[in-house]
Amino acid sequence: MPRRPAAFDDYDAAVPQIILSSSDSDFLDHLIPVLKDAANSRRIPSLTQSFNRYAEDREADIERTGLSKHEEFLDSVGRLQQVRESTVTLTAEILQLNQSIQSSTEQLAEQKGALVNIKAVRQNLADTTDALKDSLKILHAVNNAHDLVRRKQYYAALKSLDDLQNEHLVPILQNRYATQHRLADVIQKSIPSSQKAISEAVMSDLNTWLFRIRETSQFLGEVAFYHTEMRRLRQRTRLEGDPFLANFKLNSPIELVCDESEEFDVLENDELNVDFYPLFEALHIHDALGHSDRFRTEYAATRRQQKDLLLPSAVGLLPEDESSLSSLLEGIAGFAILEKATMSRLPHLRSPADVEELWESMCTSAINLTWQALATTTNAEVLLKVKGFIALFVQTMEGWGYSIATLDTFLLSLFDQYAELLKRRFSEDFQEIVARDDYMPMAINSAAEYEKVIKVNLFSQEQPIEDMSFPCVLPFSQMYPLCCIDIRNFLNQFYFFSGDHFQHPDVIDETLRKSLDELLIEKVCQSLVDRLSSQYLGQIVQILINLEHFETACQKLEQMLIEARSSSSAGGPLKLKATEEFRNNKKTAEKRIFELVNSKIDDLVDTAEYDWLPTTATVETSSYMQTLTRYLSNIMNSTLLGLPREIKELIYFDALSHTAEKILALPLSADVKHINAHGVAALAQDVRHLTDFVDSLENGAMLRENLDELQQTINLMQSDNHDEFFDISTRNKKYGRVDALNGPMLLEKLIPVGQAPGRSAPLSNLSSRFGLS
Repeated sequence: MPRRPAAFDDYDAAVPQIILSSSDSDFLDHLIPVLKDAANSRRIPSLTQSFNRYAEDREADIERTGLSKHEEFLDSVGRLQQVRESTVTLTAEILQLNQSIQSSTEQLAEQKGALVNIKAVRQNLADTTDALKDSLKILHAVNNAHDLVRRKQYYAALKSLDDLQNEHLVPILQNRYATQHRLADVIQKSIPSSQKAISEAVMSDLNTWLFRIRETSQFLGEVAFYHTEMRRLRQRTRLEGDPFLANFKLNSPIELVCDESEEFDVLENDELNVDFYPLFEALHIHDALGHSDRFRTEYAATRRQQKDLLLPSAVGLLPEDESSLSSLLEGIAGFAILEKATMSRLPHLRSPADVEELWESMCTSAINLTWQALATTTNAEVLLKVKGFIALFVQTMEGWGYSIATLDTFLLSLFDQYAELLKRRFSEDFQEIVARDDYMPMAINSAAEYEKVIKVNLFSQEQPIEDMSFPCVLPFSQMYPLCCIDIRNFLNQFYFFSGDHFQHPDVIDETLRKSLDELLIEKVCQSLVDRLSSQYLGQIVQILINLEHFETACQKLEQMLIEARSSSSAGGPLKLKATEEFRNNKKTAEKRIFELVNSKIDDLVDTAEYDWLPTTATVETSSYMQTLTRYLSNIMNSTLLGLPREIKELIYFDALSHTAEKILALPLSADVKHINAHGVAALAQDVRHLTDFVDSLENGAMLRENLDELQQTINLMQSDNHDEFFDISTRNKKYGRVDALNGPMLLEKLIPVGQAPGRSAPLSNLSSRFGLS
């Protein structure tokens, strides 16, 4: 940059320096600055005057010197003349130079003015450029924010807007005179709308994500159910190796520890991957915008709407649409798992109360839909399938920490209906079995057939199968093994309900006991008792045999129920009311057999046609007595053969006792007025035949006691000394079983053979005669 010329206040001092310069170059070096200064300051006349005064001073000096020193003066004048000439020349040159400098100065001034103008323009351009650069920075930040939104980098866009505001807009807006103030103000006012656009874009992505996870919920639930089923299989495998693990259910700490080597994440696996990034981003954006409370409210409302869309208007349980319920439960499971996963990842977004409320609402809706579908169901297997779906659902969701109290209550109600349907179905089966039975001993044709019957029956095998010959006959009728099969099926189907998950095994035990009692008492025992009105003795005997076996079966059932009873049930003995009912009705059947046998005996004895006053003696047994003994023999060897020995002996004992009473009642009848010895002999012959028959029986000696009164009465009537009866000591020895009133009555009816019937002494007279009271 050129050095600025020095300013001169007084040219009188500068002129001597110029004149007295030692060389031309020095002369010019001193002269030029003075000329430039004079030209610039328009003081050329002052410079000229300074030169003139200097010249006059020098002339004066010369004049003085010339007066004193003439020669030197002359020389000086000559030199002065030269100097003057040079001065004139120099003056002319100075004037020319001055003119040149003045013209140059004018041009310089013009150029300087132009330069000043150019500098102002340049400054304006620079200021404008800086303003444009700052504006471009602002616009670039705005465009960058919108570009980030388009690239779905929402938080970066929001951060970009925040940086734009803090770094650019706020400083500009604080300077009211800033060039970009209006632009900054416009952009500042547009930031809320940009933030809203980011919020809307985030929510749009979130809604897309919510739609996808709603579509994914069912598949997520299906994966979770499959994982639970695999855990079940692994648990069963472990139980085979260690039965002690049966005490620990699925989702118990022990089971979880045993299964911890099988890590599986239902939200992130080979088949499914749930990305929560859109939800994280949306929450982060709304937190940054200060709208977190509103976002939580909107998100909760959206999830409630999705919950409502998840639930159908109805579910089907028919074979063609039985997947309807499982699909519903899978959807609910997936929805609830996502809620738990959201709550664990974002605790401040979803509160436990909100999640539990949605869970209970979905469970209640699913239960109501299931009850609607079950309203017309009469098939217990359908309820068992429903229980299977619900159990898998419960075990899956229990592992996620959800409350299953509502579902347990539903399972309890479902079990009640299941038990009722089972009872109704088996009730019909039992009734049909009892109604269609032939009430004949069951014939077995082969060992294989016998093994099948033994396998399902509830009775003890009396002898090894190797010692048996086939075909053979079993004591019970066909209804007994069929009922046993149904009883076993009934037990198994009851306990099917307790598999996998059912928290009330004691309810199963108690309900099963009551149901068995009801079925056995009302549908089996009572049906058999109702058939005791039959007049067919063989059927009554078979009913008694069946009752005997059912009593034994009930005792075995009691033991089976104790063994199958869960550990949570009360201990101690278990008694079925049906056991006592069968036992009591065996007595009823026995009485009915007594009635039929005695009725037959009555019918046979009523056919007796004794001639109590025959003129000749007979040695043949009466036909009725032959028929009676043949009947007693036949029923013992055929009809009553299957009865237990003690019952058969009791029936025989009662039948013989009744027979003796009935035969004895013949001569005691009021219609029989007189009896002679031939009549007594005919009766004695029949009694002898009956006695011989009893003696031929296995326990004849014991059974013959039933005929003692009849035999002693016949002996009394055939005795020659009737007075022995009235002698107490003799009577006790020979006629101790003869009734004290019947003996005299029969003796009173006796008359000699051939004597015409006449009026006999009254019994009262005979009694008083022989001292009888």
